[in-house]
Amino acid sequence: MMALLQRVRHARVDVAGRVVGEIGPGLLVFLCAERGDTEAQGEKLLAKILKLRIFSDAAGKMNHNVQNIDGHGRMGGLLVVSQFTLAADVSGGNRPSFTTAAVPDEGRHLYEYFVKQAQAVHPIVQTGQFAADMQVHLVNDGPVTIPLRVSPPDCVPR
Repeated sequence: MMALLQRVRHARVDVAGRVVGEIGPGLLVFLCAERGDTEAQGEKLLAKILKLRIFSDAAGKMNHNVQNIDGHGRMGGLLVVSQFTLAADVSGGNRPSFTTAAVPDEGRHLYEYFVKQAQAVHPIVQTGQFAADMQVHLVNDGPVTIPLRVSPPDCVPR
């Protein structure tokens, strides 16, 4: 599984002109399941996201995570948006191939599982809408954008 994280001041997702998910300060998580991914990889990815120290302390150093964005216990939000296009392969030409992305039913299952796990351990979790035409609005803070990938144990990372 892979994610693209953006540290945001605020972010929201609109579908058909209606807000379906919105957070204040926190992380916008674009999430992609690839063929062969498992729930265990989703759990490992979520644990990494929650502990990743990418929020600044008083000295401006990245020392805080989304569970404590200010060093005083303030939690940031997670806005989780499905994004199969993270699996794009453009090595063969000008049109991206998405053959490594999970098939839609598998991708939906892993996305929903990830969200359910996130909601169980973090109090501020919002989502986009799987397979919808979404408009994502955000103010990237920093800007800070970080790619993450959790490969199956028997795979060599690309």
